[in-house]
Amino acid sequence: MISLPLVYTILALIAYTTSFWYLFSHLMSKRVPNHWLIGVVLGLGMLLHAGVLYNDMMTPSGVNYDVFNLMSFTSGLMLFLSLIFSTYRPVLAMNLLGIPVAAMGLILGFAFSKQNQFIEQHSLGLDVHIILSLSAYAVLLMATIQAVILRFQDRELKNKQKKRVWVSLLPSFQAMESLLFDLLIAGFALLTFALGFGFFTIDNFFAQHLAHKTAFSIISWFVYGALLIGHYRFGWRGQKAIRFTIIGFCLLAVGFIGSKFILEMVLGR
Repeated sequence: MISLPLVYTILALIAYTTSFWYLFSHLMSKRVPNHWLIGVVLGLGMLLHAGVLYNDMMTPSGVNYDVFNLMSFTSGLMLFLSLIFSTYRPVLAMNLLGIPVAAMGLILGFAFSKQNQFIEQHSLGLDVHIILSLSAYAVLLMATIQAVILRFQDRELKNKQKKRVWVSLLPSFQAMESLLFDLLIAGFALLTFALGFGFFTIDNFFAQHLAHKTAFSIISWFVYGALLIGHYRFGWRGQKAIRFTIIGFCLLAVGFIGSKFILEMVLGR
């Protein structure tokens, strides 16, 4: 018998695929896509995605914080934020990256999530800390994708290539760079709140195997903070901003995903 979450997953993937090919075909043929149509179809896909996540994460025993559920949640949130940013910035093409990431997160969450990954000392404060952390991760992941695209654009501009794929499809380098720092500011603020909230809600992060995650998150926070100070006080931009963004996210990813993967998949905790 086909389960309801499976039906939701299939329908969400159809919505994601339809939106991707519609947007891709219009951008490649230099036609203006219908923003409302993309918003409606993607919105339907994200609602179905949320339905699958609700079934997997919200259980009678509490919230199921399985690593694949968190990947699904983060990818869906990233796509949601990408769609929101594209309503007031000329970055609709960014959804070409956000859509497949969300689709992959949905597939991984549905196929591989376990049913018994609960926090022993559950509390509302800890849930808020986790939600803030996931939100920061999603925004900073978007900033990292933005930095990678900026790197491709910068390479095409400097090498004076005849076929400029990234320059032709996307807004100007200056507009993309402005969006990068918008994302960095939002992500840095969320990460700050997440870390601050965590120190008040987690009694003993060594006993809860959180030392590794906390250390890398704090180092990442310093990297992002240094980049923002350098940008607004010393005019850091371009390749330096791109490198700092990528390094900061790599540190955050090692602490956030790496520690959970090792604990759950390798050590079985």
